[in-house]
Amino acid sequence: MTFAVITVALVAGAVADRMRFSSYVLFCIGWFTFVYIPLAHWVWGGGFLAQAGVLDFAGGLVVHLSAGTAGLVAAVVMGRRRGYGTENLSPYNLSLAVIGTGMLWVGWFGFNGGSALQANSRAVMAILTTHLAACAGALTWCAIEWITRRKPSVLGMISGAVAGLGTITPASGFVEPWHGIVIGLIAGAVCFWACTSLKHRFNYDDTLDVFGIHGIGGVLGTLMTGIFATAAIGGTAGLIEGNPKLLLTQAYGVAVVFAWTGGVTFILLKVVDMLAGLRVSHEHEVEGLDITQHGEALQ
Repeated sequence: MTFAVITVALVAGAVADRMRFSSYVLFCIGWFTFVYIPLAHWVWGGGFLAQAGVLDFAGGLVVHLSAGTAGLVAAVVMGRRRGYGTENLSPYNLSLAVIGTGMLWVGWFGFNGGSALQANSRAVMAILTTHLAACAGALTWCAIEWITRRKPSVLGMISGAVAGLGTITPASGFVEPWHGIVIGLIAGAVCFWACTSLKHRFNYDDTLDVFGIHGIGGVLGTLMTGIFATAAIGGTAGLIEGNPKLLLTQAYGVAVVFAWTGGVTFILLKVVDMLAGLRVSHEHEVEGLDITQHGEALQ
């Protein structure tokens, strides 16, 4: 249930500042029922993806790709925020963002290490690999910002860390620690591209870059599991150990999850829009959802 709560909560980040809270609650109920539960069964419950040999140690497909895909669809369906591209919509409090990232980082050790379901050497390996991937992702994102913009940022550092954490999630229990560094480096670079160039190219407003970090990270991590999986750790060999079939199997898993999540999410959003309306009014959006939806705000 913890994984399920995290997954549907991630989707909210893509449509922050413009979605009705009541509509979001309705959407969560439908999304959990028709998206998360089927995916969890297909991948972890002995369903057809598991039988096909798809590997997902802690949620690259079930959590990150599904949330990222749903976030992208929701952002496109709902449209951009008022003032997007014309006003300064930068983060309000980076101090809280850093604190939150630190909590996420430590909690991810339980997320990935706990997926071993035992306090054993595989859990330790997953935790170590997770930490190294987060470090590599943070440093890579920061370095790219420094090179391309001449200004490394705190936001970039923590975004890179989360990109590394999300990308290593499906692979953490199948790869060696040095693989985690490589995966983190790739995650930092590719997710940076997705959150800047790709996002601007298609001009969609994913408020917290759920697709760019979690969706793209889930795809990367799942595919790199097919490349770096080590038989001595997870019992399955990947491409570098002479088993190219696993990479194709992982790509199949990505395609299925993306298609199912995208299609069902679109239908659910349209149904909720007909029942309750997805978007708050212009006046409420300008005033802010903390006040208009919940009657509270930071002063």
